[in-house]
Amino acid sequence: PKGVILSGGPASVCDEGSPRAPQCVFDSGLPVLGICYGQQTMMAQLGGEVQRGGDGGGEFGRAFIEVQADCALYNGLWAAGEKHQVWMSHGDKVTALAPGFDVVATSEGAPFAFIADEARRYYGIQFHPEVVHTPDGAKLLSHFVHDVCGLSGDWTMAEFRSTKIAEIRAQV
Repeated sequence: PKGVILSGGPASVCDEGSPRAPQCVFDSGLPVLGICYGQQTMMAQLGGEVQRGGDGGGEFGRAFIEVQADCALYNGLWAAGEKHQVWMSHGDKVTALAPGFDVVATSEGAPFAFIADEARRYYGIQFHPEVVHTPDGAKLLSHFVHDVCGLSGDWTMAEFRSTKIAEIRAQV
């Protein structure tokens, strides 16, 4: 692997036995992108704090984040002082950052909407880039895959098929 994406999910990191990232993810030295629940479990596992949802705990729907600082994940896409539309869908929220993390963008309901530990190449976002309601979401994911993880993006199913057929023929 060249990077890890920890996805969102319906669980609460505040519940005993809720899903966690294997420790080997954080020990690997690979870039990590935590999306929603993924951000929350990163914080819970790395020394931050997460508060259970409820009154004022969650957000659902369109939100606008305000970029506070530069970040490799959106280099050339967003700049400090700009506002961008995103889609929030979470019950719990991060209330304290793990050591090494900085806030790079905030929203009205999520002061830790976008966080980064550039030294370790760890990024956490409270919003969902994978939905059309986050207009720059696909670009953010592309930045993670290509710019942060260093993948070329030249993989095709046709090439995979040709490679596997050649490997099987050589083995047979």
